[in-house]
Amino acid sequence: MSLQDHQMPNYRPVRIAALLDMRPVILVIGVLLVMLGIAMLIPTLIDYISGDAGWSVFALSSMVTSGSGAVMFMATRGGNKQLSTRQAFLMTVLVWVTLSAFGALPFYWSGIVPTYTDAFFESISGLTTTGATVLSSLDTMPAGIQIWRGILQWLGGLGIIVMAVSVLPMLQIGGMQLFKTEAFETPEKILPRATQISGFITLIFLNLTGLCMLAYLLAGMNLLDAVVHAMTTVATGGFSTHDASLGFFNSARIDVIATVFMIIGSLPFLLYVQALQGQFRPLVKDNQVQTFLMLLAGLILFAWIVEEVSGIRAGVEAFRFALVNVTSIMTGTGYATTAYDGWGPVAVAFFFFIMFIGGCAGSTSCGIKIFRFQVLFQNIRQHIAMVLYPNGVFTQRFNGRPIEDTVTAAVMGFFFLYILTFAVSASALAIAGVDPITALSGAGSAISNVGPGLGAIIGPAGNYQALGDVPKWILAITMLIGRLELFTVLVLLSPRFWRA
Repeated sequence: MSLQDHQMPNYRPVRIAALLDMRPVILVIGVLLVMLGIAMLIPTLIDYISGDAGWSVFALSSMVTSGSGAVMFMATRGGNKQLSTRQAFLMTVLVWVTLSAFGALPFYWSGIVPTYTDAFFESISGLTTTGATVLSSLDTMPAGIQIWRGILQWLGGLGIIVMAVSVLPMLQIGGMQLFKTEAFETPEKILPRATQISGFITLIFLNLTGLCMLAYLLAGMNLLDAVVHAMTTVATGGFSTHDASLGFFNSARIDVIATVFMIIGSLPFLLYVQALQGQFRPLVKDNQVQTFLMLLAGLILFAWIVEEVSGIRAGVEAFRFALVNVTSIMTGTGYATTAYDGWGPVAVAFFFFIMFIGGCAGSTSCGIKIFRFQVLFQNIRQHIAMVLYPNGVFTQRFNGRPIEDTVTAAVMGFFFLYILTFAVSASALAIAGVDPITALSGAGSAISNVGPGLGAIIGPAGNYQALGDVPKWILAITMLIGRLELFTVLVLLSPRFWRA
């Protein structure tokens, strides 16, 4: 037998995917869990001072949350702290899921909800600033629970701003690379630069919340109502301390204050940072801000006319109700002062469509966002011009700067995925036994992080408690997908993401 006969057969090399290093991801989650646990001490103290036995629930939740976060931090603190693009995607999703899971503990252990599903739904609704609630009898709810709901939305609003100005542009999510700055050109710079800029944003966020609280106090709210509503207004979250939401107060002054701060929360916070540094011109001249304000004014005017024509209300009172409810739904806040779905079929269709619009990029607001509609309009206008003048050269611009083809493609992809996700969510709800109006408006409200839907069950006069566990989980997942700008979550479903 020759030597050649003894030669090993030729094997093709097998490419083994490198395992994703989870240490930087776990480190960030650990730090944020410790912060969340510390935040739980606030309702603990409030319930203790007020003599409510619920303080022990918050104390236990705080220990479990902080302890879990500390273990994660200690186990990974010596590792590599630089984030790759894949790690940034995973971190963004896991942070929201993990914080929601631990944020649900006080709701579940206090017994105010019957199942962990309800507790998780309330928690993720708070952190995503959706404002959909499964709780009733809010008027008699313990102060600690009320404050905790406000804190969840306040933290979620602050977190989404930091994510929108640091992580999403780097990941080129849905055209957000349009807002990429030199500070975040590389993934390795995410954590240190995000830490620096979040300091400015947190300062601004705190001051706006304080001003809003003071305004509410002067308008007649008590301290608890003012604190909670200030946190949920600036965060464009919509959680209220009353079942009737802002309608409980029936106050024109409170409605105006809420409208002003909902608008403030829907503008780009990086422009506030520039204003803090003495550059006020961008805040006034920004094309996205101008478009948002003009569109909002037009929609308010339309709703006012609908009220007048339908005989619902007239004059200044009609304008007031149009002002606060349109602003609330368009910005994704979700407050309500009346059952606007009772204004007639035109109003129902109107409020259904405006819930998808949203505010500006880099704000606490949600929805599709104004800049994407601007890019879409620029793209349509360019194509029309090219049809009319085939030899012409036409450039798409945003704020005077050319829009790259990659941005346009990302925005077009975002629109497609947005509609597809909405359709899948609504279909899943229908399969789960939800009626068509509730399924459509619930899916739209969840993906746009608005809160109230339409109809007798989840309309502005109802809540989500009556839905089954399966619809609640569908809506919870949809809230997360909508809040994290779709691609951030959906990319994790791709097998290629998990290959090196």
